[in-house]
Amino acid sequence: MENDSRTPSSASALSRRAMVGGVALAALTTTGAVAGTARATTGTGLPWKPVPVPAQRPVTEYQVSVVGGGSLWCWDTGGSGEPVVLLHPGSGSGESWPYQQPVLAAAGHRVIGYSRRGAYRSVAGAKAEADTASGDLDTLADRLGLDRFHLSGSAAGGPLAIDYALAHEDRLLSLTVSGSIMGVQDAEYLELTEALQPDPFGDLPVAVKELGPSYRGGDLDGVAAWLAINARARTADAFAQSLAHTITWAALETLTLPVQLITGDGDLYSPPSVMRLNAQHLRRVQTHVVDEAGHNPHWEQPAAWNRLLITFLKKHDLGKRGRH
Repeated sequence: MENDSRTPSSASALSRRAMVGGVALAALTTTGAVAGTARATTGTGLPWKPVPVPAQRPVTEYQVSVVGGGSLWCWDTGGSGEPVVLLHPGSGSGESWPYQQPVLAAAGHRVIGYSRRGAYRSVAGAKAEADTASGDLDTLADRLGLDRFHLSGSAAGGPLAIDYALAHEDRLLSLTVSGSIMGVQDAEYLELTEALQPDPFGDLPVAVKELGPSYRGGDLDGVAAWLAINARARTADAFAQSLAHTITWAALETLTLPVQLITGDGDLYSPPSVMRLNAQHLRRVQTHVVDEAGHNPHWEQPAAWNRLLITFLKKHDLGKRGRH
Protein backbone atom coordinates (compact mmCIF):
# COMPACT_ATOMS: atom_id res chain seq x y z
CA MET A 1 0.00 0.00 0.00
CA GLU A 2 1.39 3.37 -1.05
CA ASN A 3 1.94 5.92 1.72
CA ASP A 4 3.44 9.23 0.63
CA SER A 5 2.24 11.61 3.34
CA ARG A 6 3.27 15.27 3.06
CA THR A 7 3.35 17.69 5.97
CA PRO A 8 5.15 21.05 6.20
CA SER A 9 7.81 21.42 8.88
CA SER A 10 10.32 24.09 9.84
CA ALA A 11 12.70 21.51 11.40
CA SER A 12 12.71 23.81 14.42
CA ALA A 13 14.21 21.19 16.72
CA LEU A 14 17.36 21.09 14.63
CA SER A 15 17.64 24.85 14.45
CA ARG A 16 17.90 25.14 18.23
CA ARG A 17 21.05 23.06 18.43
CA ALA A 18 24.48 24.69 18.52
CA MET A 19 27.56 22.83 17.37
CA VAL A 20 31.20 23.63 16.67
CA GLY A 21 32.61 23.69 13.19
CA GLY A 22 31.74 27.01 11.65
CA VAL A 23 35.22 28.53 11.73
CA ALA A 24 35.76 30.40 8.47
CA LEU A 25 37.49 28.64 5.59
CA ALA A 26 40.86 30.31 5.44
CA ALA A 27 42.44 28.58 2.46
CA LEU A 28 41.37 26.16 -0.22
CA THR A 29 43.60 25.02 -3.07
CA THR A 30 42.25 23.51 -6.25
CA THR A 31 44.61 20.64 -7.03
CA GLY A 32 43.15 17.19 -7.51
CA ALA A 33 44.12 13.63 -6.68
CA VAL A 34 46.94 13.39 -9.20
CA ALA A 35 48.63 16.71 -8.46
CA GLY A 36 48.03 16.50 -4.72
CA THR A 37 45.19 16.60 -2.27
CA ALA A 38 43.59 19.97 -1.58
CA ARG A 39 43.22 21.07 2.03
CA ALA A 40 40.33 22.92 3.64
CA THR A 41 41.90 24.70 6.58
CA THR A 42 40.38 26.46 9.56
CA GLY A 43 43.23 28.87 10.24
CA THR A 44 45.91 28.66 12.92
CA GLY A 45 46.00 30.30 16.31
CA LEU A 46 42.26 30.88 16.42
CA PRO A 47 40.22 29.80 19.45
CA TRP A 48 37.64 27.10 18.90
CA LYS A 49 34.28 28.85 19.19
CA PRO A 50 30.90 27.12 18.95
CA VAL A 51 28.75 28.44 16.12
CA PRO A 52 24.97 28.03 16.23
CA VAL A 53 23.26 26.00 13.54
CA PRO A 54 21.67 28.32 10.95
CA ALA A 55 17.91 28.70 11.01
CA GLN A 56 16.45 25.84 9.02
CA ARG A 57 14.49 26.32 5.81
CA PRO A 58 10.87 25.13 5.81
CA VAL A 59 10.61 21.63 4.40
CA THR A 60 7.97 19.20 3.30
CA GLU A 61 8.15 15.82 4.99
CA TYR A 62 7.22 12.56 3.31
CA GLN A 63 6.84 8.92 4.17
CA VAL A 64 7.80 7.09 0.98
CA SER A 65 6.72 3.46 0.79
CA VAL A 66 9.34 0.93 -0.33
CA VAL A 67 8.91 -2.76 -1.08
CA GLY A 68 8.62 -5.23 1.77
CA GLY A 69 6.50 -3.01 4.00
CA GLY A 70 9.20 -0.41 4.58
CA SER A 71 8.83 3.36 4.61
CA LEU A 72 11.46 6.08 4.30
CA TRP A 73 11.13 9.33 6.24
CA CYS A 74 12.24 12.14 3.95
CA TRP A 75 12.43 15.93 4.05
CA ASP A 76 12.62 18.19 1.00
CA THR A 77 13.22 21.94 0.79
CA GLY A 78 11.58 21.98 -2.64
CA GLY A 79 12.20 24.66 -5.22
CA SER A 80 13.35 24.61 -8.82
CA GLY A 81 17.09 24.39 -8.13
CA GLU A 82 19.20 21.38 -8.99
CA PRO A 83 18.48 18.65 -6.43
CA VAL A 84 21.14 17.34 -4.07
CA VAL A 85 20.38 14.20 -2.05
CA LEU A 86 22.27 13.71 1.23
CA LEU A 87 22.97 10.14 2.45
CA HIS A 88 23.60 9.96 6.19
CA PRO A 89 26.33 8.11 8.12
CA GLY A 90 25.49 4.85 9.88
CA SER A 91 25.77 6.71 13.17
CA GLY A 92 23.14 9.21 12.06
CA SER A 93 19.91 9.64 10.14
CA GLY A 94 17.98 12.18 8.12
CA GLU A 95 18.52 14.46 11.15
CA SER A 96 22.27 14.67 10.45
CA TRP A 97 22.23 17.72 8.17
CA PRO A 98 21.22 20.90 10.08
CA TYR A 99 24.39 22.70 8.96
CA GLN A 100 23.87 21.74 5.32
CA GLN A 101 20.12 22.12 4.75
CA PRO A 102 19.82 25.94 4.82
CA VAL A 103 23.26 26.60 3.33
CA LEU A 104 22.70 24.41 0.29
CA ALA A 105 19.20 25.84 -0.15
CA ALA A 106 20.59 29.38 0.01
CA ALA A 107 23.05 28.39 -2.73
CA GLY A 108 20.07 27.63 -4.96
CA HIS A 109 19.66 23.89 -4.52
CA ARG A 110 16.67 21.74 -3.77
CA VAL A 111 17.96 19.82 -0.74
CA ILE A 112 16.72 16.35 0.20
CA GLY A 113 17.61 14.12 3.13
CA TYR A 114 16.12 10.88 4.35
CA SER A 115 16.56 8.08 6.87
CA ARG A 116 17.33 4.65 5.48
CA ARG A 117 15.34 1.62 6.57
CA GLY A 118 15.41 1.21 10.33
CA ALA A 119 16.84 4.67 10.99
CA TYR A 120 15.06 7.58 12.67
CA ARG A 121 11.36 7.75 11.71
CA SER A 122 11.76 5.21 8.89
CA VAL A 123 10.27 1.72 8.96
CA ALA A 124 12.55 -1.20 8.12
CA GLY A 125 9.91 -3.62 6.86
CA ALA A 126 10.60 -7.30 6.17
CA LYS A 127 14.27 -8.05 5.54
CA ALA A 128 13.52 -11.02 3.28
CA GLU A 129 11.39 -8.84 1.00
CA ALA A 130 13.42 -5.62 1.11
CA ASP A 131 14.98 -4.05 -1.94
CA THR A 132 18.65 -3.08 -2.00
CA ALA A 133 19.57 0.25 -0.44
CA SER A 134 20.22 1.72 -3.89
CA GLY A 135 16.89 0.33 -5.09
CA ASP A 136 15.19 2.20 -2.24
CA LEU A 137 17.01 5.39 -3.25
CA ASP A 138 15.81 4.99 -6.82
CA THR A 139 12.24 4.53 -5.57
CA LEU A 140 12.61 7.70 -3.50
CA ALA A 141 13.98 9.63 -6.49
CA ASP A 142 11.01 8.49 -8.59
CA ARG A 143 8.49 9.45 -5.91
CA LEU A 144 10.01 12.94 -5.61
CA GLY A 145 10.10 13.41 -9.37
CA LEU A 146 13.87 13.72 -9.60
CA ASP A 147 15.31 13.49 -13.09
CA ARG A 148 19.04 14.08 -12.64
CA PHE A 149 20.53 15.06 -9.30
CA HIS A 150 23.70 15.42 -7.27
CA LEU A 151 24.38 12.71 -4.68
CA SER A 152 26.47 13.09 -1.52
CA GLY A 153 27.11 10.19 0.85
CA SER A 154 28.93 10.39 4.18
CA ALA A 155 30.55 7.45 6.02
CA ALA A 156 28.15 4.48 5.61
CA GLY A 157 26.25 6.57 3.08
CA GLY A 158 29.33 6.38 0.86
CA PRO A 159 28.99 2.74 -0.26
CA LEU A 160 25.31 3.36 -1.00
CA ALA A 161 26.20 6.42 -3.07
CA ILE A 162 28.77 4.44 -5.05
CA ASP A 163 26.38 1.51 -5.51
CA TYR A 164 23.74 3.88 -6.85
CA ALA A 165 26.26 5.42 -9.24
CA LEU A 166 27.19 1.96 -10.53
CA ALA A 167 23.51 1.20 -11.17
CA HIS A 168 22.22 4.61 -12.30
CA GLU A 169 25.18 6.74 -13.36
CA ASP A 170 23.11 8.40 -16.08
CA ARG A 171 20.81 9.82 -13.42
CA LEU A 172 23.58 11.59 -11.48
CA LEU A 173 25.16 14.97 -12.11
CA SER A 174 27.95 14.41 -9.61
CA LEU A 175 28.99 12.18 -6.73
CA THR A 176 30.56 13.26 -3.42
CA VAL A 177 31.79 10.69 -0.89
CA SER A 178 32.90 11.99 2.51
CA GLY A 179 34.62 10.25 5.41
CA SER A 180 33.97 6.78 4.02
CA ILE A 181 35.78 3.50 3.52
CA MET A 182 33.60 3.32 0.37
CA GLY A 183 32.72 -0.35 0.71
CA VAL A 184 35.62 -1.58 -1.43
CA GLN A 185 35.88 -5.38 -1.19
CA ASP A 186 39.31 -6.08 -2.71
CA ALA A 187 41.27 -8.39 -0.40
CA GLU A 188 44.21 -5.99 -0.18
CA TYR A 189 41.92 -3.16 0.86
CA LEU A 190 40.02 -5.24 3.41
CA GLU A 191 43.34 -6.22 4.99
CA LEU A 192 44.31 -2.56 5.19
CA THR A 193 41.04 -1.43 6.77
CA GLU A 194 41.19 -4.29 9.29
CA ALA A 195 44.69 -3.16 10.30
CA LEU A 196 43.35 0.35 10.86
CA GLN A 197 40.64 -0.96 13.21
CA PRO A 198 42.29 -3.59 15.44
CA ASP A 199 40.57 -4.96 18.53
CA PRO A 200 39.28 -3.39 20.71
CA PHE A 201 38.54 -0.57 18.22
CA GLY A 202 34.93 -1.68 17.87
CA ASP A 203 34.36 -1.36 21.62
CA LEU A 204 35.40 2.29 21.80
CA PRO A 205 32.68 4.89 22.44
CA VAL A 206 31.08 5.97 19.19
CA ALA A 207 32.10 9.61 19.67
CA VAL A 208 35.77 8.58 20.04
CA LYS A 209 35.61 6.52 16.85
CA GLU A 210 33.77 9.07 14.77
CA LEU A 211 34.56 12.58 16.03
CA GLY A 212 38.06 14.03 15.89
CA PRO A 213 39.90 15.02 19.08
CA SER A 214 39.90 18.73 18.22
CA TYR A 215 36.12 18.70 17.99
CA ARG A 216 35.63 16.60 21.11
CA GLY A 217 37.92 18.91 23.00
CA GLY A 218 36.49 22.07 21.52
CA ASP A 219 32.78 21.79 22.23
CA LEU A 220 31.15 19.35 24.64
CA ASP A 221 27.69 20.67 23.77
CA GLY A 222 28.27 19.91 20.11
CA VAL A 223 29.35 16.38 20.96
CA ALA A 224 26.22 15.95 23.09
CA ALA A 225 24.01 17.13 20.22
CA TRP A 226 25.68 14.67 17.83
CA LEU A 227 25.26 11.86 20.38
CA ALA A 228 21.57 12.71 20.77
CA ILE A 229 21.02 12.21 17.04
CA ASN A 230 23.04 9.02 17.21
CA ALA A 231 20.88 7.72 20.07
CA ARG A 232 17.71 8.29 18.04
CA ALA A 233 19.16 6.99 14.80
CA ARG A 234 18.64 3.22 15.01
CA THR A 235 15.27 1.62 15.65
CA ALA A 236 14.62 -1.84 17.04
CA ASP A 237 13.70 -3.31 13.63
CA ALA A 238 16.84 -2.08 11.83
CA PHE A 239 18.83 -4.53 9.73
CA ALA A 240 21.86 -4.42 7.47
CA GLN A 241 20.68 -3.76 3.93
CA SER A 242 22.43 -5.21 0.91
CA LEU A 243 23.90 -3.40 -2.07
CA ALA A 244 23.20 -4.20 -5.71
CA HIS A 245 26.90 -4.45 -6.66
CA THR A 246 30.13 -5.71 -5.21
CA ILE A 247 32.23 -2.56 -4.96
CA THR A 248 35.79 -3.16 -6.13
CA TRP A 249 38.57 -0.95 -7.45
CA ALA A 250 37.81 -2.33 -10.91
CA ALA A 251 34.18 -1.27 -10.51
CA LEU A 252 35.23 2.24 -9.46
CA GLU A 253 37.30 2.48 -12.63
CA THR A 254 34.15 2.12 -14.75
CA LEU A 255 32.59 5.34 -13.42
CA THR A 256 32.85 8.34 -15.71
CA LEU A 257 30.90 10.96 -13.73
CA PRO A 258 32.73 13.63 -11.68
CA VAL A 259 33.57 12.41 -8.16
CA GLN A 260 34.72 14.33 -5.11
CA LEU A 261 36.31 12.57 -2.14
CA ILE A 262 36.55 14.37 1.22
CA THR A 263 37.98 13.18 4.51
CA GLY A 264 39.06 14.65 7.82
CA ASP A 265 42.71 14.69 8.81
CA GLY A 266 41.76 12.81 12.00
CA ASP A 267 39.47 10.19 10.40
CA LEU A 268 40.23 6.82 11.99
CA TYR A 269 38.35 4.88 9.30
CA SER A 270 39.43 6.64 6.12
CA PRO A 271 42.52 8.77 6.75
CA PRO A 272 43.88 10.88 3.89
CA SER A 273 46.26 8.15 2.68
CA VAL A 274 43.37 5.69 2.27
CA MET A 275 41.25 8.28 0.51
CA ARG A 276 44.08 8.90 -1.97
CA LEU A 277 44.45 5.15 -2.51
CA ASN A 278 40.82 4.90 -3.60
CA ALA A 279 41.12 8.05 -5.69
CA GLN A 280 43.68 6.31 -7.89
CA HIS A 281 40.86 4.11 -9.18
CA LEU A 282 38.52 6.93 -10.23
CA ARG A 283 38.73 8.63 -13.63
CA ARG A 284 37.43 12.11 -12.76
CA VAL A 285 38.17 12.84 -9.12
CA GLN A 286 39.02 15.68 -6.77
CA THR A 287 40.28 14.98 -3.25
CA HIS A 288 40.16 17.20 -0.18
CA VAL A 289 41.29 16.91 3.44
CA VAL A 290 39.44 18.96 6.06
CA ASP A 291 41.72 20.00 8.91
CA GLU A 292 40.80 19.30 12.54
CA ALA A 293 38.02 16.86 11.68
CA GLY A 294 37.40 13.17 12.15
CA HIS A 295 34.93 10.82 10.45
CA ASN A 296 32.16 13.46 10.24
CA PRO A 297 33.71 16.59 8.69
CA HIS A 298 30.27 17.78 7.54
CA TRP A 299 29.37 18.08 11.24
CA GLU A 300 32.71 19.00 12.79
CA GLN A 301 33.81 21.61 10.23
CA PRO A 302 30.66 22.47 8.26
CA ALA A 303 31.87 25.81 6.91
CA ALA A 304 34.81 24.14 5.18
CA TRP A 305 32.77 21.09 4.13
CA ASN A 306 29.88 23.14 2.76
CA ARG A 307 32.28 25.29 0.75
CA LEU A 308 33.78 22.18 -0.84
CA LEU A 309 30.41 20.70 -1.72
CA ILE A 310 28.86 23.89 -3.10
CA THR A 311 31.94 24.66 -5.23
CA PHE A 312 31.85 21.13 -6.65
CA LEU A 313 28.11 21.21 -7.35
CA LYS A 314 28.39 24.51 -9.21
CA LYS A 315 31.24 23.16 -11.31
CA HIS A 316 29.12 20.22 -12.41
CA ASP A 317 25.64 21.67 -12.66
CA LEU A 318 23.31 20.61 -15.44
CA GLY A 319 23.83 23.78 -17.44
CA LYS A 320 27.56 23.08 -17.72
CA ARG A 321 27.28 19.33 -18.31
CA GLY A 322 24.32 19.47 -20.68
CA ARG A 323 21.64 16.84 -21.08
CA HIS A 324 23.10 13.62 -22.40
